[in-house]
Amino acid sequence: MKTLLTILLFLAAPFALAQAPARQDLESLRQMAQQYLVTQSAGLPGKVTVTVGALDQRMNLAACPDPQPFQQPGARAWGKTTVGVRCLAPTAWTVYIQSQVSVQAEYVAAATPLVQGQTIDASQLVMVKGDLAALPNGVLTDIAQVVGRTSSMSVQSGAPLRADLLRSKPVVQQGQAVRVVSGGAGFRVTAEARAIGNASEGQVVQVRTPAGAIISGVAKAGGLVEVVF
Repeated sequence: MKTLLTILLFLAAPFALAQAPARQDLESLRQMAQQYLVTQSAGLPGKVTVTVGALDQRMNLAACPDPQPFQQPGARAWGKTTVGVRCLAPTAWTVYIQSQVSVQAEYVAAATPLVQGQTIDASQLVMVKGDLAALPNGVLTDIAQVVGRTSSMSVQSGAPLRADLLRSKPVVQQGQAVRVVSGGAGFRVTAEARAIGNASEGQVVQVRTPAGAIISGVAKAGGLVEVVF
């Protein structure tokens, strides 16, 4: 009887194995998350290094023919971040993988303290190498992006310079005599006026005509204000 039971169990084993559902390879999910971050960070300056955390080997996920990596809306693809991998069919599941993306590159920093409103020249700047992913968003990586602009606040020596801290040099200044150029379908008119405020190129500025009328237009280099009808 015991021998017969052993034979039955031996014969049933292949059938049981054939019926067991296939399981998802966890390492393939980790590699998928790594490739996703490599692709997402391809346009970043400098040397990019992607490190993806390990998955809990105790997870038992059903095999998925088409797993999809993703990030939550607004999530950064650099610094400390999380990549999700989801399966929709035949069995729905989602896993989240902790990751780290570092970007070693040079960025622009203040070589000396900068005073609010001062025009910045190259002698006040220095290039520093570091991990851009560990710095605030918008850090500039080209000195040409900074020279000639003004700081909207005081900046300490050594601090990285961000785009939102800088203002372009005004092309129209308050009280300046400007030439207003307006046009439309089939006509073009120019007139003299005086600027009511300051504006960098591309910004909207108000001007006052000799007759006292106030007009809004777009500031252009050379003391021009363009009004489009």
